[in-house]
Amino acid sequence: MPKMKSNSGAAKRFSKTGSGKWKRNKAFGSHILTKKSPKRKRNMRGTELVSGSDAKALERLVPGRG
Repeated sequence: MPKMKSNSGAAKRFSKTGSGKWKRNKAFGSHILTKKSPKRKRNMRGTELVSGSDAKALERLVPGRG
């Protein structure tokens, strides 16, 4: 049986932490920034953990990292 293929889009956007949780970047922070408040833009920096219900789907999309 051949190897399973990862979803390349998901593999680029999500990564595993040391404890096995999934990490993601926050959305809506790349353009049309003039109408967004400084607080909102600041909170879009950095990463966040993926919720548990979505992590199950990610395990199927990126099987090699799981």
